[in-house]
Amino acid sequence: MQQTSEERQSAASQKKQEETPLEAFASICGVLVLGLFALTFIFQNFAIPSSSMENTLLIGDHVLVDRITLAPPTHWAPFVNYRSVHRGDIIVFFKPTLESNGEHLYLVKRVIGIPGDHIHLIDGHVYLNGVEQNEPEVQVATDSYAYRDDFPAVPPPSESDVTAEWALDLPNHIQNGDLVVPKGYYFAMGDNRPVSLDSRYWGFVPRANIVGRPLFNYWSFKSTEADYGQTSLIARVQSIGQVALHFIGRTRWSRTFHLVK
Repeated sequence: MQQTSEERQSAASQKKQEETPLEAFASICGVLVLGLFALTFIFQNFAIPSSSMENTLLIGDHVLVDRITLAPPTHWAPFVNYRSVHRGDIIVFFKPTLESNGEHLYLVKRVIGIPGDHIHLIDGHVYLNGVEQNEPEVQVATDSYAYRDDFPAVPPPSESDVTAEWALDLPNHIQNGDLVVPKGYYFAMGDNRPVSLDSRYWGFVPRANIVGRPLFNYWSFKSTEADYGQTSLIARVQSIGQVALHFIGRTRWSRTFHLVK
């Protein structure tokens, strides 16, 4: 005898109700494992702590970073759309030099030159392989600082933000007044050129240091560089309190899901 629709629904409902606590716990763990895998190997959240990429990225922007597209291709995932790093890509990477405390620092900059490119700046304007670049997203300095704006024609001053390693290595990569990007490396700069400490100051970005590329803002909160410079536990707790207190008023709602490009 065939079951009626009501009987089948009743049986399905009874089966669902018979799920044990252990089975429910296993289901939750499965979801958590998948989420953890995605956040560890596929995506990563990243907060913008400085103004070096304004106005493309603002202090307090929280972006979702794609860790897969620019990763080295693997044979076990042929369905993934891997690709090489392109000029103009915004990338998240480890700074080539360690901080004074021995730790790696995450940075976000725009790729200006790829291996083989010839680069120089005149009055803050980039010339790539002899052609001046149209960069509408870039902020150019109004004041004058020769090393920063006429790179690499002017050698780094003795007292500056240029690392000692880069000051020694820089002349090895200059040909006919141009900086030549070596194989396996990239030249990256911030869109806010007057304040950005970038490849002009610490050198090329190794391919292996590139973590991924930001996709979009999932949240943007009006902040200052000082907010991200706090390291003490008390300061961090106070920062969390400020976010909770001013979440509505200081959230930049118009930047939610804003694509990074």
